[in-house]
Amino acid sequence: MAHIHPPKIEYFDLDAKSNTDPKGQLRSVDEYRLTPTGLYMFRPLAGHPKISHFESWFVPKLNLRVTRQSWHRGHEQDFDFYVDVVEISAIGSVWRTTDLYLDLLVRTGRSTTVLDTDELISAVQHNLISAERAQWALETTYAAVSGISAHGHDVVRWLAYSGCSTTWR
Repeated sequence: MAHIHPPKIEYFDLDAKSNTDPKGQLRSVDEYRLTPTGLYMFRPLAGHPKISHFESWFVPKLNLRVTRQSWHRGHEQDFDFYVDVVEISAIGSVWRTTDLYLDLLVRTGRSTTVLDTDELISAVQHNLISAERAQWALETTYAAVSGISAHGHDVVRWLAYSGCSTTWR
């Protein structure tokens, strides 16, 4: 059974170089970079047992957060990018994302897998999001899967093809 929860909201304050996670935890950000593509963020995960840091691109044109994680030795995972389907808005220097449950695991050159469809369905059943928002999330997900797959399961190549060039550390 899916874990039932409202959509996760996160804030990214470019001026304060901070990130407020869905649980309200305020975290320091090493780097924000605003480009025509969207917003880049690099942040360490102090004290995390598996992940040392991650970097994300928030791409409003595609309604996606594309993340690459760096693992502590011995905790590596078998994927290259984690992609969240999100609604993105910005007021002044503060960006906000609303995570609409669906995620993609991209194994570059090999596969793209959709995760958490059960969470999306549960959210609709429990009136946490509307059927229209769920449909939007599904359409966004299918467009991303189609694009990434058509580019050899290479999310960075697909982003560039889509006019959303990204640079990573």
